[in-house]
Amino acid sequence: MHGPVMSGWLLMALCSATGAYCLLRTRGETGERRRTARAEALMGFGMAAMAVPAAVMTPPAWGWAVYAVLFGAASLRALWFSRRSSHHVHHLVGSAAMVYMAVAMAPGIGGAPGGHAGHGGSAPAGGIPVLTGLLLAYYAAYVLHSGARLIPVAATAGDVAGESAGGGWAARPELALACRLTMGIAMFAMLLTL
Repeated sequence: MHGPVMSGWLLMALCSATGAYCLLRTRGETGERRRTARAEALMGFGMAAMAVPAAVMTPPAWGWAVYAVLFGAASLRALWFSRRSSHHVHHLVGSAAMVYMAVAMAPGIGGAPGGHAGHGGSAPAGGIPVLTGLLLAYYAAYVLHSGARLIPVAATAGDVAGESAGGGWAARPELALACRLTMGIAMFAMLLTL
């Protein structure tokens, strides 16, 4: 990833923590919610791995191909499950954006050796500007929408002292939404540095 080393480390830590929480959510969920939590955990850990600053660790040339294949498979999975749930359309966009970033940062395809696009690579800096702009607009809208959904509303009669009807802390819907918001902000930041 391009940009300051400190912001790369912070982004990596944030995405790792989000991925870990989503992985914990899989233990308490079933069916569709478990699939969603798994997809979000994969996205969190994948974003964390991609956010490691290039100045600290240059991924191997084949690493970008692994990202592209992994998130290409995740895109196909999200496409399949989007028939059931509209939230999987968001996973499809996210996985496709990860494939796009991996291809744009790959040496010899979208960037120079070491994954620095725009420093001698064959593609323009940042990949395809129109596509990058569309993805930035999508994630800006997604972050604003998710953030607005986190605004507190009046407590219902079933909520008692911080416990929701769903059970423990891992099943709290506002924490899952906060993780989605975090990953949306992280994806926006990663696209900005592309």
